[in-house]
Amino acid sequence: MKAINIGICGLGTVGAGVVNVMQRNVASIAARAGREILITHIGARRDNPACDLGSTKISRDIFAVVNDPDVDIVVELIGGYEPALELVMQAIANGKHVVTANKALIAMHGNEIFAAADARGVSVLFEAAVAGGIPIIKAIREGLAANSIEWLAGIINGTGNYILTEMRDKGRQFDDVLVDAQQLGYAEADPTFDVEGIDAAHKLVILASLAFGMPLNFDACFTEGISAIAPQDVIFAGELGYRIKHLGIARKVEQGVEMRVHPTLIPQRRLIANVDGVMNAVLVKGDAVGPTLYYGAGAGAEPTASSVIADIVDVVRGIDAEPINRVPTLGVAQQALSTLPTLSISDINTAYYLRINVSDQPGVLSHVTQILSDAGISIEAVLQKEVVQQGVQSEQASRQVPIVLITSQTLESQFMAAVKNIEALDVVQESVHFIRVESLG
Repeated sequence: MKAINIGICGLGTVGAGVVNVMQRNVASIAARAGREILITHIGARRDNPACDLGSTKISRDIFAVVNDPDVDIVVELIGGYEPALELVMQAIANGKHVVTANKALIAMHGNEIFAAADARGVSVLFEAAVAGGIPIIKAIREGLAANSIEWLAGIINGTGNYILTEMRDKGRQFDDVLVDAQQLGYAEADPTFDVEGIDAAHKLVILASLAFGMPLNFDACFTEGISAIAPQDVIFAGELGYRIKHLGIARKVEQGVEMRVHPTLIPQRRLIANVDGVMNAVLVKGDAVGPTLYYGAGAGAEPTASSVIADIVDVVRGIDAEPINRVPTLGVAQQALSTLPTLSISDINTAYYLRINVSDQPGVLSHVTQILSDAGISIEAVLQKEVVQQGVQSEQASRQVPIVLITSQTLESQFMAAVKNIEALDVVQESVHFIRVESLG
């Protein structure tokens, strides 16, 4: 049987990992795929000493790979939007299958890419785009095909999870841990995509599309970062039996679909609450199977290469099949995708953690609870901490007391109106700090 030729575009960390794993496990990969798989052409601006390319053809122009008539599958590992989009579209136009690890490209341009691939009769697979080495896309698309997915929640950015873990375990400030994360290579020099949730939002949009059979819609995803989390919030959350995680949450409700990335308090007894450091995890709730948890390395050369090569094997297994007999890219046929309404953040229902710094005066807590009660919001837990002295003044009104509350579930717009009224109290000297709470039960 004819060998399948692979062309790799990009020879960075992941590209080198793919080469090394393919070389090390060449026999077992061929046995699983049913035929030999050869890396015959690599497009890269420079060599990578982390891998031995032997006599493999190397081009400095990555488009030479997609235009090579001998290449059957193009592996896009250059990242970003351009020239990655042009590269992938050219590969599809040339009748080549595509495997990519590019979550930003799929989240922003996936609908266009998948439509082109469907029209050309080729496959585009992207397991490595979400959660590194965890086969979460295959699990949702195939393993949970019998289920109606109700919701999913994931720790899908290792940088943010590392920062929150260090803040909890060592009581450190966000800014200090971020510097360490950059020195360790967990965060980029510009960490915005990681700490402000953009990277996680790219991944969540992909998962939501797979879970609910809907087109990709990045613009509908609410995104909030972790830079405002203070060490005292981590401590107070622990005292209340919670841990703070930066979660991506997608939920199908009667009104439509929620897609949101934000810091979240979750009960510390949940398995996902105990996923620490740079590790990733995704919790998926199906109507038939119930909750299932997928855990593993969310990044790194060989974990990500594991997912890239798994996609290559899947393409090779079905390369001679009619397109209609292959697994659909998003789990359902292109024509069966449903354009579902998406909820704005103001329309979601969840519980909330509030930290309110108030003047040390009698009756303050009752004023706060009355405002919440008038808004129809009940309180599940309360912490009232010791006085925090402000400056050198000794007047009672100059001393601040943190009041910490956990509310019941409520509509976010209703909750925000109550927060505005709390902030209008004379005894509240600064903005109310709040974090959403999910039970994940």
